[in-house]
Amino acid sequence: MQRALNIIVMLASVSVLHAASASAQSVKAVVDRDGQPASIHEARTKPVPATPIDAKKAELGGKTWNPQWDHFIEQSIPGDMLSSDVPHDVRRFCPNFFRMSETEKRIFWAYFFQALAGAEAGLNPTTNVRHPQMAEIDKVTGEPVHSEGLLQLTYEDEKLYGCDFDWKHDRNLPSHDPAKTILQPDRNLACGIRILDNQIITLHEPIVTRRSYWATLQPGTVAYRVFAKEMTNPPAACEKPARPAHLKNATTASVHAKAEHAQEAQTEEANAGP
Repeated sequence: MQRALNIIVMLASVSVLHAASASAQSVKAVVDRDGQPASIHEARTKPVPATPIDAKKAELGGKTWNPQWDHFIEQSIPGDMLSSDVPHDVRRFCPNFFRMSETEKRIFWAYFFQALAGAEAGLNPTTNVRHPQMAEIDKVTGEPVHSEGLLQLTYEDEKLYGCDFDWKHDRNLPSHDPAKTILQPDRNLACGIRILDNQIITLHEPIVTRRSYWATLQPGTVAYRVFAKEMTNPPAACEKPARPAHLKNATTASVHAKAEHAQEAQTEEANAGP
């Protein structure tokens, strides 16, 4: 039902999309056909804080968020998502957003999408879910809608948002095959950036709204509460009070390294035998 409403909103905004300036359109070209960051963005990057789920997965020996995905997001964020056009409810997650530098804002968005992926897919890039309560048919695949990848997207998003998914390539691959274009982190994240940019910039909607593509950004839902919990450790520049003490110095890079070290130790112990 929600995706059907999103399609209606998209159709209603056609005139807005056509009226967008050429410069606005250029910044939305966040990736090229190979899923790589567009060269228009050459911002410097810094370490991104770890979300609670990322730190917990490292403790439990699970697969953590890849810091390379931070770099991709930071380089792919369009200029309008760094501007005063960002809705003011961003301050519920990052109180100091409008006083931060562009580099700091890119770091915030990298954290934001990490939190969104944590709430949507548990940071697992090959997640593929069909929700039984959703009877919709994907207009690209002709099959029941599946939510896939880090941000739980669909093949329809290729048509709606210009995402770089290739159903013809993917249709004969296993459902969780990382070779599927929709499951490749860069393509999935680039699509998510397009969708959020459309929501908050083109349609002038808040970040948290019942009209959001993601249930995790719809207020009053269980999914939103999960997302809000993941947003408790944003970058220090956000000046958000009461960040978890045990996470203040944790970055995606340090958590990832800790997890890899633990896995290597387990492997060595297993190989050593009795």
